[in-house]
Amino acid sequence: MQINNLEKNIFDALYDGILIADKDCIVRYVNPSYTRITKVSIEDIVGKFLNDIRPGAQLPSVIRSGKKLLRIKRRVGDVEYIVNMAPIIEGKEIIGGISILNEINDIYKLTEELNKSNMMIKKLETHMKRMGKAKYSFDDIISGDISSLETKNLAKRIAKKGSHVLITGESGTGKELYANAIHNASNRQQGPFIAVNCATFEGNLLESELFGYEEGAFTGAKKGGKIGLFEVATGGTLFLDEISEMNYGLQAKLLRVLQEESIRRIGGLNEIPIDVRIICATNKSLEKMVEENQFRKDLYYRIAVFPINVLPLRSRREDIPLLAEKFAENITSNIHRELKLTEDVMRLLYNYDWPGNIRELKNTIEFAFNMTDEDKIRPEHLPKIIQSEGVKKELMRLKTLDEIIKEVELAEIKKAIYLYGDTVEGKRKAAEVLGISLATLYNKLK
Repeated sequence: MQINNLEKNIFDALYDGILIADKDCIVRYVNPSYTRITKVSIEDIVGKFLNDIRPGAQLPSVIRSGKKLLRIKRRVGDVEYIVNMAPIIEGKEIIGGISILNEINDIYKLTEELNKSNMMIKKLETHMKRMGKAKYSFDDIISGDISSLETKNLAKRIAKKGSHVLITGESGTGKELYANAIHNASNRQQGPFIAVNCATFEGNLLESELFGYEEGAFTGAKKGGKIGLFEVATGGTLFLDEISEMNYGLQAKLLRVLQEESIRRIGGLNEIPIDVRIICATNKSLEKMVEENQFRKDLYYRIAVFPINVLPLRSRREDIPLLAEKFAENITSNIHRELKLTEDVMRLLYNYDWPGNIRELKNTIEFAFNMTDEDKIRPEHLPKIIQSEGVKKELMRLKTLDEIIKEVELAEIKKAIYLYGDTVEGKRKAAEVLGISLATLYNKLK
């Protein structure tokens, strides 16, 4: 059998070792890689009978039987390698055989590199999952006030829908908490939750962050381009906090994304389909911004399919003691130290208006904890402004016991009706739980 120049050039260029023998098991060719792996020179093997040079060689049996032998482990001196052998057939006649050698050290290296790559991929996947995971559920939203319970119930119903959501409310009211909870209660909960604060990006940086870009799209663009957050969030939720800070031009591009359900990277030509639910949040009045031509009217109606208004803490005062106790509990669970809030403290917290809302309340409890070495937080441990404002409000709101009783009764009745329903059966159940007759319940409601 003859090997032409083209075949020889191809075999010579291979990294794997190649040995070819004819039907009489005479070696006709070996490539440089074969001599490198086996440490045998070409002169010592070519033209020789294979079994004389390689005692125990199995290629002769392959040539005789016409059956392949794969992954045969061999050792010559200190060198180990894996051999794959196959017959060479021309027409229906076996005219020889070929052995292909892989050095075991090379295989070990490849396996090691593959394992390293797999570990890196797993780490990246874990990082992406952690980065794109919503932290909070509705169980994390503390609600005791009737208005707070209504907001939470509305958000739960909205979560199951697929439409976009607009969450409004003052800073510190828990808008991001609601966004997390809506995602985790939705059909997209297994998908990513990507949060981006629109106010933290200047100029066109937000656009490149959201849409990504192709290589060379602009000066300073990364080699290979960059994937945008819309693509990262596909199958899940993209939370756009402080949407009011998005510039007017980018608003038009966002509107197009919501209409077409596809994006185009900066500098790119291809449309990339996306499947993303948008949750937006703002502490500003978008309606007023629409009137002042600062926010696009058409975009507003696109994102405000389901509006949720998270009330400030002063408008849901029954949440204050529950939140204060929860924050105190969180602090003590980390340090294994008991910490209670006195009734005087609770009264001051209840009467304060909390311009910073929940965030300010949390900081206040942490401040008070650091101001006391006791197992109780007393009024003097609170920030001075809360002490003085709380006392003022308490004096200004001094009421008769009759008024206080009526207010408490009404609040509990409303809460019971909210829980059991505004039906005859619901009111009957509410009256039973409150320990009064149905007739008394109707009289008090009047």
